[in-house]
Amino acid sequence: MDFSPEQLSAFRENSKTQFLARQFDELSLKRDEAVAMGNEDAAFAELAGEELRVLDEQRTALYTEMSRILEETKVEEEKPYGVVLEVRAGAGGDEAALFAEELSRMYLRFAEQSGWRYTTEHESRAASGGYKEAAFEIIGGAVYDALRYETGVHRVQRIPVTEKAGRIHTSTASVAILPMRKKPIIEVNPSDIEMEFSRAGGAGGQNVNKVETAVRLIHKPTGIDVRSQSERSQLKNREKAMAILLAKLEAVHVEEEAKRHASERKNQIGTGDRSEKIRTYNFPQSRITDHRIKQSWHDLEGVLSGDLSGIVAALTAVAAGGEVGSGEEVAD
Repeated sequence: MDFSPEQLSAFRENSKTQFLARQFDELSLKRDEAVAMGNEDAAFAELAGEELRVLDEQRTALYTEMSRILEETKVEEEKPYGVVLEVRAGAGGDEAALFAEELSRMYLRFAEQSGWRYTTEHESRAASGGYKEAAFEIIGGAVYDALRYETGVHRVQRIPVTEKAGRIHTSTASVAILPMRKKPIIEVNPSDIEMEFSRAGGAGGQNVNKVETAVRLIHKPTGIDVRSQSERSQLKNREKAMAILLAKLEAVHVEEEAKRHASERKNQIGTGDRSEKIRTYNFPQSRITDHRIKQSWHDLEGVLSGDLSGIVAALTAVAAGGEVGSGEEVAD
């Protein structure tokens, strides 16, 4: 078996394979000694040959194991360890802002029920209540797989409290699920990023309004900006903001690629485009309809309380089966 010098160097540098790499190097040293002994004394040549066979078997086993570990590490680094949940009010004024907050609460309750950790990274409230926009970091091994199909426009139909004539109003909010990875799939030039600092608002400790711990990053080529103020130190907020920015840039890249190859899309539910209407929450009929898979559920209160398991299971099953919803709206 050929042992790549570059790969061996990588084994020695990786903390998960360093110990095995040292064993490999020790065996290689013994092999060199055995070769030298066989060359110097013909009487030991046969004995040295047997030792070389055993040493090569041991080295091959170590090399194979180290390769497996690095490959698993690579897969683990590329797999999302969490997501950024972004919710924005859309059409519908005050009602849209209230709906955006309800959606946020629904996902955070689902996160709690699933045993995932979450933090509020940024929120902008409407004057009359609800969210104009909000961003949350949700950490959990299966969170991306569970929520990846939630990206898109969510529509609510109900009678607002302020509606005196009893008419049903339609409002919208957009949701984006952005994967966070230990090893980003895209590279960003540091010179393309502008950084701003400010004092964090709200509760969080004695220093929260005295020290500029809140961080805002702006990606100049795209105009995308992110904020983080959940941590007590500027450094940690900067690290979080960078992770969120990379997640947003990856989402833009993936969305552009999906649009470019839309005609080839055979095994996805929608493109992940946040302008695509995906679901309606109909309060008068206590019904939720996902337009992509043309399936409805009649436990609206339970779903908004965080019980998304049925919807998640249905979307996951359809995606696994390669069936594609049209993404078009169906009659209510």
